[in-house]
Amino acid sequence: MTNEDFELDLSELSSAEDFLEYFDIDYERSIVQVNRLHILQRFHDYLGQVDEMPASPDAKWALHADLLKAAYTDFVTSDAATEKVFRVFTMKEPKQVAVPLSDLMEQVPNAPAV
Repeated sequence: MTNEDFELDLSELSSAEDFLEYFDIDYERSIVQVNRLHILQRFHDYLGQVDEMPASPDAKWALHADLLKAAYTDFVTSDAATEKVFRVFTMKEPKQVAVPLSDLMEQVPNAPAV
């Protein structure tokens, strides 16, 4: 396999199941059905933490397989709410801001006094 072949193979994968099967990872359908986007996002996050991608396609394949297996395993032993993969799970509560109506009315020409 060449680097180009590997990149082409990756570009053709479209689902979590496709990725898991391509990298020969055994999986439970029920876990993937519930967590597919979380698994793929965690896989993407793990790839982003790699400082330097190996040069050989076989080493790249092995690294990707290890990282995908780790991402899948995260959701075998935990759940999406605990893992907090997506930003929406880590967002803080919105801040309460109070603006007096009189301040707003000052911005409107010919507005009645409040």
